[in-house]
Amino acid sequence: MDTLRSLIALVGALALATSGAGAVERAELGRYRTADRQPVPYRAIETPGRSDGERLPLIVFLHGDWQDGDDNEAQLAGYGNGSLELVDRAIEGNVPLVYVAPQTEHGYWPPRRVAAVVRDALARFPVDPRRIYLTGISDGASGVWDALKAWPTCFAAAVPMSGMTELAGLAPIARVPQWIFHGGEDNDTDVETGYGGAMVGSRAVVRALRAMGGTPRYTEYPDEMHVIWHRAYATEELLPWLLDQRLPGPPCDFAHLPAAGSIAPAVAAKSRQTR
Repeated sequence: MDTLRSLIALVGALALATSGAGAVERAELGRYRTADRQPVPYRAIETPGRSDGERLPLIVFLHGDWQDGDDNEAQLAGYGNGSLELVDRAIEGNVPLVYVAPQTEHGYWPPRRVAAVVRDALARFPVDPRRIYLTGISDGASGVWDALKAWPTCFAAAVPMSGMTELAGLAPIARVPQWIFHGGEDNDTDVETGYGGAMVGSRAVVRALRAMGGTPRYTEYPDEMHVIWHRAYATEELLPWLLDQRLPGPPCDFAHLPAAGSIAPAVAAKSRQTR
């Protein structure tokens, strides 16, 4: 399985590398680490166009497990797996925003790690706490859902791609705006069954969210496999849709979040299925 995932990652990187040069150079993204006992490395950029005193939306990108580590570099491979397309579109449209790409270890995104990066970004950049958006690919998509389940009222929207999660815990996030992407022929994370355990693929997640009263947007590429991110992030409507979303209530205090106990079952499932 590790060999298959490495091959999939290589194919994805090559596809992105040949899909055209982007406008943003890696060197333009600052290098940061959170001020925690176990610091989380992340890269960040603020696009131009901010008016005096304006608070900006924050996009948090969670990478897949083959980019794990502590070098604060691997998460930007393949143009951030295509996620930097969002930054390109913002620059082209003179739309000010903050984009951050943290790095994790051990093939999993603990919600507290995601929250630590958001907390640090809130301290460093002029972020609007009512416009914090999560997106991620593969394991990063699973991390997006875990963070939403942990704190359902803290994130304004989410864009998970090629991921899986447990059906348990979806009810509180059914009305969180989500645009979910997956390949119909995914050769790593099955679009319906995930890995065949408790964590199911995007198609099953969307069906469950809709049954719970949610209205997630869902894009499935019928003939594509796991690596659909370059195509998905290039979707013209994606950035405007994302930026239209705002928390309906007051923002969360990321310095004093409650315990994320609701994600314990997903962690257990993750350890059983070893991605």
